[in-house]
Amino acid sequence: MPRMIVSIDGVVIKEVQLTKERTTLGRRPYNDIVIDNLAVSGEHAVIHMAEHEVEIEDLGSTNGTYVNAKAVKRQDLRNGDTIEVGKYKIRFLQEAEGQNFEKTMIFKPGMVPPVGGATRPAPAAPAPAPIAAVIRVMSGAAAGREVSLQKVVTTIGKPGVAVASITKRHHGFVLAHVEGPEMPLLNGASIGTSPVPLKHGDRLELAGTEMQFEQG
Repeated sequence: MPRMIVSIDGVVIKEVQLTKERTTLGRRPYNDIVIDNLAVSGEHAVIHMAEHEVEIEDLGSTNGTYVNAKAVKRQDLRNGDTIEVGKYKIRFLQEAEGQNFEKTMIFKPGMVPPVGGATRPAPAAPAPAPIAAVIRVMSGAAAGREVSLQKVVTTIGKPGVAVASITKRHHGFVLAHVEGPEMPLLNGASIGTSPVPLKHGDRLELAGTEMQFEQG
């Protein structure tokens, strides 16, 4: 299923599956893909999907819509294309990443089959253990609840007030403001517009709710 990966400054803030014939993108909250930034027009662009074809159309936006660094009015999208609106980059993916291609081993001329004619690939090296982390809610009606940070991007907060994202990276987790007039607080200080790294025991406050980041 086609999907859009939205990022800013290299930090992924949301992932949207394209399931409709018409998906709108813009700053206004009624859009399917909301990007709360003044460089993005209220109704910036629309993504058309018909069978296996996907197109993006600029809706006369103030700052324009770019595909692979070129300004476009209407453009077919191909797997891996990068759309730019303001400072945001949106990667278009039409094929599932990380597919398992080891089910069939094909021998090309000149290749030597394994001893015994086995066609199974050699066992892969063990993958590194995933980084385990949770957000524990410390106040409010949901106090005591834990949110496991298993996905690449986890969004928290209250839409229209304050929404933040926690993105898993190879070296750990980073916190970023996504939308809303209120900035997240990290250990009592506003994080501003740039993503910040999280460490075990950090206290977060978002939309009046206190939380703690715990990584084991």
